[in-house]
Amino acid sequence: NNVAVDGLTSVNSQKFHIAVTGSQNVKLQHITVHAPGNSPNTDGIHVAKSSFVTVLNSTISTGDDCISIGPGARNVWIERVGCGPGHDISIGSLGWRFQEPGVENVTVKRVPFKETTNGLHIKTWARPSLDFVRNVLFHHVVMDGVKNPIVVDQNYCPGNKNCPSKASRIKVKDIRYKSVGGTLR
Repeated sequence: NNVAVDGLTSVNSQKFHIAVTGSQNVKLQHITVHAPGNSPNTDGIHVAKSSFVTVLNSTISTGDDCISIGPGARNVWIERVGCGPGHDISIGSLGWRFQEPGVENVTVKRVPFKETTNGLHIKTWARPSLDFVRNVLFHHVVMDGVKNPIVVDQNYCPGNKNCPSKASRIKVKDIRYKSVGGTLR
């Protein structure tokens, strides 16, 4: 609890570069993450089961999610974080377990994406779950060369192997997109 990380650089991690779990009042700023664009499972920053997490003024280039927001993340603020190359800023994946805690009160603001697979991504497994995503704001986001700028996937199954066959029961509500734009290459 009550953690501040400023000026950290992480290069070529084998898995998550930074994981914030089971924490409160965490401020990450001036973070630099770098991994090859084809390196799997190298999320830049992962937040789960934590509240009041702030990520500011950082640059993330990786082979997976720039920032992933997992079950139990609440009151997350992301601002001025450059993403790319990489996958996206994602909420999820959620709903692998029936009784996962939900995600709420997330703000992603003034974020530029460059040559990422996706941009703003919500992904949930097609399984029964009490999980939820609510009160999310994506504001003033600029995308350059992003293949899929906005994705809400409630049938998430990477690789399309052994996919669950039930419908997602995760409630996704109060998601707002304001001033989102960009160009294709």
